[in-house]
Amino acid sequence: MNWHPLTSTEQLDTIIEESKNTPVVIFKHSTSCSISSTAKSRLERQWDGASVDHIKPYYLDLLRYRPVSNEIAEVFQVQHQSPQLLLIQDGMCTYDASHLGISIDSMKKSLAV
Repeated sequence: MNWHPLTSTEQLDTIIEESKNTPVVIFKHSTSCSISSTAKSRLERQWDGASVDHIKPYYLDLLRYRPVSNEIAEVFQVQHQSPQLLLIQDGMCTYDASHLGISIDSMKKSLAV
């Protein structure tokens, strides 16, 4: 899994445009939370071999870039959670999950065909 850092609100415009050609995920991670660390580890293990290499993964360090997280909640109309995984397709959030409910299999069911 090759994370792309998400560090500014300006990147959201790029993510929206990218999502029109290929699905994008945003993982919001709290580096001080053990549940978030567990969810991140599970996600990374599930990613390999899940046939989701066409999805571009973005990683947001929630503690360092909280304003970016707030903008994500507003732009994609999702309640802030931590940890949280959002699937962005055609400029819209089509799947979000938080905590230990984050699952590649569940996310894949929301992929546009």
